[in-house]
Amino acid sequence: MRTLATALLAIGTLFGSATQAADSWFEKFKAEATPDQLYRFLYALPKGGDLHNHLSGGVRSEWMWDAAIAQGEHGYSYYTKVRINNCAGYGTNEYGQHPYLLLFVNMQASSYKELDACQKSEYKRLQDLTPAEKTAWLDSIRLDRDYEGRNEFFGHWARLNDLWRNPYVTADILYRDMQAFGKEGVVYLELQDAPLGYIKPDGSAFPPDEMLDIIRKRLAASDAKATGVEVRFQSTVLRFAGDAEDQLKALYPFTDQHRDLYVGINLVGREDNDKGYPLRFLPTFRELRKHYPDVHLSIHAGEVDEPNEHIRDTLLLGAERIGHGVNLISDPETMLRMRNGPYMVEINLISNLLLEYVQNFQQHPFPEYLRTGIPVALSTDDRGMWDSNMTDEYFVAVREFNLSWEEIVQLGRNSLKYSFVQEPVKQKLLKDYEARVERYKAQFQSRGLNGLKSVKPVSYSFTCKRYQLCLPQE
Repeated sequence: MRTLATALLAIGTLFGSATQAADSWFEKFKAEATPDQLYRFLYALPKGGDLHNHLSGGVRSEWMWDAAIAQGEHGYSYYTKVRINNCAGYGTNEYGQHPYLLLFVNMQASSYKELDACQKSEYKRLQDLTPAEKTAWLDSIRLDRDYEGRNEFFGHWARLNDLWRNPYVTADILYRDMQAFGKEGVVYLELQDAPLGYIKPDGSAFPPDEMLDIIRKRLAASDAKATGVEVRFQSTVLRFAGDAEDQLKALYPFTDQHRDLYVGINLVGREDNDKGYPLRFLPTFRELRKHYPDVHLSIHAGEVDEPNEHIRDTLLLGAERIGHGVNLISDPETMLRMRNGPYMVEINLISNLLLEYVQNFQQHPFPEYLRTGIPVALSTDDRGMWDSNMTDEYFVAVREFNLSWEEIVQLGRNSLKYSFVQEPVKQKLLKDYEARVERYKAQFQSRGLNGLKSVKPVSYSFTCKRYQLCLPQE
């Protein structure tokens, strides 16, 4: 018995030493690289997919502005709230979905026409904003101040309002997103979006199939294909809404009918609103599963401050992936269940910091999950509102947690392995990823730091503010 144990220990030591030797080039690079060089290396790094990305929150304010202004071509015009005139009869419900005391709420012309004279006086057309008002508008849908946190962030959705109910805006932003992700080596996006509720310029409902035709046409365009990014969607349900069960019942058949593009369903919305607790939805999911096979579920869970069993309950709903999972660390039994699959946690380092679910990165449980065998992958969540990108997530992970080369590669691999994309596409993406990573490794080992001089990273304000690493912005 001792001989067998000794032999196993020797084999483990041998493989561990071999791995360390194989990765010694990367350890040497980390030890010698400047922050700028590390960022360039990670920007050029072949990456897999982004599996936790809210399309409406994942785009930069500047892109949203350009898309909104361009909508005259399709008959849309937008107004935004620039002042509060204390109009009679308003302002009594500041905790609802449409709080009155909130600047830069956007609405299209058909909604604006329904306002009374006092409310109309609070709004201006986007084209009529002064330069200072435009700057304030751009900053209103991102966290740009140290004191802005969770409550400010969740107000961003009320500000977007009608702006995100236009399929042409969605198509425009989708392409800009693909373009940016493609430049930093991401090849797959699984975007969260509510496919129902789009409206025409006159305020009438936009039929879902017509909306999908617009999206499919944009994805089929040559410039979109040239990004090299594959796109799929998850249908989203606002978990604390009074009609959330009805939303689920509408989205299950929609997702089933459009499986080429929609590959899963997600429950979204802040978990500290107790009306969205996971087990509320168990009867509905069980009833729907009687009628619809193989509808994938990736559900937000564990994005709360207090210890609870929401992640366990979310797995009971049928979830295959957990979004965030910050408080999984407080539920040891569920951690044991999740080791070595088949579940995965979508890790959002920057989101969890800026929304104060952790006070600093060293409080984040990500390395514990990674190094105890719980499958994880990095994702960007609402990167437009953080003014960050996927490379920033990798930069934080490597800098704060000393990732090995194999861990970096595994993160990218997991982001494809646990995706909901159709199996033939998944296998191709995985095969291409392994080849891209090996090619990149060989090129770097051949060229060294000199090879990074030609890398032209695009960064945003997050790394500049957090790490004083201020690179060219787009």
